[in-house]
Amino acid sequence: MIKRIFYLLLIFSVLGFSQSKDPVEILNNVIKAFEEIEDYVVDVNIRVDVAFLKVPDANAKIYFKQPDKVHMESEGFALLPKQGMNFSPLGFLKTDYTALYDKEVELNGTNVSVVKVIPLEERSDVILSTFWIDQSTNRIIKVESSRRPSGTFTIDLTYPDNEADFLLPLSMVFTFAIEDIHFPRGTTGDSDSKDNNEDEKNGKDKTGKVFINYSNYKINAGLSDEIFEDEKE
Repeated sequence: MIKRIFYLLLIFSVLGFSQSKDPVEILNNVIKAFEEIEDYVVDVNIRVDVAFLKVPDANAKIYFKQPDKVHMESEGFALLPKQGMNFSPLGFLKTDYTALYDKEVELNGTNVSVVKVIPLEERSDVILSTFWIDQSTNRIIKVESSRRPSGTFTIDLTYPDNEADFLLPLSMVFTFAIEDIHFPRGTTGDSDSKDNNEDEKNGKDKTGKVFINYSNYKINAGLSDEIFEDEKE
């Protein structure tokens, strides 16, 4: 009986310390896993939830090729955050940085490691980014990033439950402070501007959300560079 108890304690201790607490190792594992995705094509549905914006839901197709080539096709206007066009961990970690391991927490029923990243470049527009990472799948579950001059935004991601090796999200919720975002002309609603001003005075509707659903992924399809030529400056 004593041997059995000792054996169980040994198993639990191994399980408890199996997760790495080295922030660089955690991030490198995420990067290494994502680098196996050479390219992909995906359909997206975009819904904007901002009190004073009149933006219809939009559909688009996004093309991505490593390391950072992105092309989007849409029949109409699509208000899509840059992070929604290409959710790549490489975009957050492409410059030198200091990584700090924070803690282990449970997020939406998943045990995740919280890692904070501080860029070392003085001219970087990123001040601090925090990642909630599921080490068992190397998936990023949530991101919070503070940037100049656009303020702080958060990204919440969901993935297929039955495909642990699938690293691309099924959905993304991009949450931001309205006062920090500059919207294109023509997207604000004139009819309710008076009500919106009252809401701003009362401290209401200070955040906005963009909901993005991804479907019909085609991964490692061998995309041609010609697809991305229009994106060159």
